[in-house]
Amino acid sequence: MSRFEKRVIIRNIRNEDIDKIIELSKKCFPKMNSWKRDQLESHLDIFPEGQFCVELEGEIIGSCSSLIINFDEYDDQHTWDEITDKGYITNHDPEGYNLYGIEVAVDPNYRRMKIGRRLYEARKDLARRMNLKSIVIGGRIPNYNKYVKEMTPRDYVEEVMHHNIYDPVLTFQVMNGFTLKRVNKNYLDDDKASMKYATLMEWNNVDYQPTSKRHFKTSFPVRICAIQYMMKKIHSFDEFAQQCEYYADVGASYQSDFVVFPEIFTTQLLSFIEEKSPSQAIRRLTEYTEDYISLFTSLAIKYNVNIIGGSHFVEEEGDIYNIAYLFRRDGTIEKQYKIHITPNERKYWGIHGGDKVEVFDTDCGKIAIQICYDIEFPELARIATEKGANIIFTPFCTDERQGYLRVRYCAQARAVENQIYTMIAGTVGNLTHVENMDIQYAQSGIFTPSDFPFPRDAIVGECHPNIENVVVGDVDLEILRRNRKSGNVTPWRDRRKDLYEIKYDC
Repeated sequence: MSRFEKRVIIRNIRNEDIDKIIELSKKCFPKMNSWKRDQLESHLDIFPEGQFCVELEGEIIGSCSSLIINFDEYDDQHTWDEITDKGYITNHDPEGYNLYGIEVAVDPNYRRMKIGRRLYEARKDLARRMNLKSIVIGGRIPNYNKYVKEMTPRDYVEEVMHHNIYDPVLTFQVMNGFTLKRVNKNYLDDDKASMKYATLMEWNNVDYQPTSKRHFKTSFPVRICAIQYMMKKIHSFDEFAQQCEYYADVGASYQSDFVVFPEIFTTQLLSFIEEKSPSQAIRRLTEYTEDYISLFTSLAIKYNVNIIGGSHFVEEEGDIYNIAYLFRRDGTIEKQYKIHITPNERKYWGIHGGDKVEVFDTDCGKIAIQICYDIEFPELARIATEKGANIIFTPFCTDERQGYLRVRYCAQARAVENQIYTMIAGTVGNLTHVENMDIQYAQSGIFTPSDFPFPRDAIVGECHPNIENVVVGDVDLEILRRNRKSGNVTPWRDRRKDLYEIKYDC
């Protein structure tokens, strides 16, 4: 019997399927724009559970894509570009109520095999598992072009609904339990067959159970405490630990969600390490890595606060890296390598660069860490934002005002460009006993996009320059989310991805 068996598999799309999905898209919609690789990669990065395909004997013969939204937050006459962020689904909301289907493709050679129905059932099963209220779709009406001179889109839709006219998409959707909500104009610019019209259809999940855990957020405040850390001579690691604990306590006393220390502030330990050669002194400093990690892990737990532990020089397989650690208040740890190494770091200390942009989940949303020089490269912030980061933390260490201003201006630019929050935390004071770390200059601050919902100067707060201090301020992730949708300008959404893009290899 095995000679006659044919295995039909419905499964989630994987990265290795992308080229096949693109070819399927071209085959199914030859007169329309097909998927681009970076769009499909974005789907799998953001919401892999919502991307399905049908496989027959190893060949992909059908696919569909979707995202989760709060449908009530979108205009009734929305377009496909608006509902999908131009096909990249970066507006996917895991806390949303509605699954939105953005594409179904079935190989023309395998139609009338219920492939489309199988994909729709996969979506329905997903909506039930995730306890979503409904599935919403913007459906094409590809036969309307044949009747455009005889009737309005509404008349055409009514005739199809009464089974007087057959439309391959609308008829199929009605047969699968979807009800008509409205007709949208200018939905898809390249859908000439539908004359750019689409039917907005909805399937209601009768198993949906409202839950008190899900509610409309009027605000999502996150409190940040930036430490403008004084670099001064100390005589032991215990003295260093005492100074760090003091600031962790200060941040916690203001009920901060994040306490942020500066870049390479652990070089303060060099003030009692007797080593004149800068490169050898840094290798001696790496011997304190375990003590440093143990200290900040215990502080994060003890004071119930997420700590960005500045950065520290770490030796790995003989090479030295500048690494920033995230110490979560639940005791877990993550790390971000500094990617771009300054000429000074390379010349005096022989530091090596990392090669990956990390985005970390926290109890206050997704965040990224970009150490000092890295914030001066706009591509990194864009990649982090595409991965979902709402806040970019920048620990920095600069010796004079020009260097500091490079970090500050770039952090503020990244906030405007990407409609995110950024902050910088730097070192001040002097280490007169340490080669290549003798003077410091900083003015730490917390920055926002520049628009009406935010502070007038796009600054939440900042320290007085070049003195030991802290700045505490609140940023609101809900205001940020709304601003990305309906700001006076929307630079994050309005990027011309048809003209330029950033390709990230990791």
